[in-house]
Amino acid sequence: MPDRPEIVFICGSTRFVDEMSAANRDLTFAGVIVVAPGVFLRAEDELITNEQKTALDALHLRKIDLADRVLVVNPGGYIGESTSREIAYAHTTGKPISFTDPV
Repeated sequence: MPDRPEIVFICGSTRFVDEMSAANRDLTFAGVIVVAPGVFLRAEDELITNEQKTALDALHLRKIDLADRVLVVNPGGYIGESTSREIAYAHTTGKPISFTDPV
């Protein structure tokens, strides 16, 4: 028996906030520790600076470091630039990666 619950990092386009929230809920009810984006921005809602975007991107990589595996929320198979970078990083660190939809 593991000494702690599994830790899963959820990533994907922030346009899929509802789908990420559902995945977070389902995993949490399954006894998983969920690490997920803390900021969901859409261009029409709020602007962030380049420095803030860079800091958020780096923070997501550190969240991957904490996780046992990565779940990519990708309705319709969509994977954007930031998510692609996170997938590549997770791959280089040897983290298992799964997807909600076929890629």
